Amino acid sequence: MPVDSDAIVAYIPNLRRYARALAGERHAADDLVQDTLERAMRKFHLWRPGDLRAWLFSIMHNVFINQLRSKRNQPTDELGEYAGAGTPEWVTDAHDLERGLAGLPPEQREVVLMVSLEDMSYEEVSRALGIPIGTVMSRLSRGREKLRRHMDGEGTRPNLKAVP
Repeated sequence: MPVDSDAIVAYIPNLRRYARALAGERHAADDLVQDTLERAMRKFHLWRPGDLRAWLFSIMHNVFINQLRSKRNQPTDELGEYAGAGTPEWVTDAHDLERGLAGLPPEQREVVLMVSLEDMSYEEVSRALGIPIGTVMSRLSRGREKLRRHMDGEGTRPNLKAVP
């Protein structure tokens, strides 16, 4: 089957947004999108007509996991230069959210981003990541709870009861 580059190109904005949220750094995200697109073009003969978006996200997931394993990188903090005294509250909130997402385990971060940022259904996420829907729901629930606690400031205050 020939490569339908127009169909793939239509999903580039989604891939870029997801890669940016996953990788946490613009250049790493661009590299992730490029690696994903290169692999998709090389492996297009393996695609079976169906959900092209889920297939592309599945490729991105695999590329990202492979990069994590090989580099053991942590997402960088690009908003850090903007957050601080005198900055608008939304910048501080965005900074907190970025730190909260970076603090999630990769498998929870992926699910939270696919469902919340990319508006993918549980079934689409399940197909893209090759995991059962129940696992998607569990990871999403745990990830959202950790993000909520982070945004509420829980876990960042000292435990005064532990001090003698």
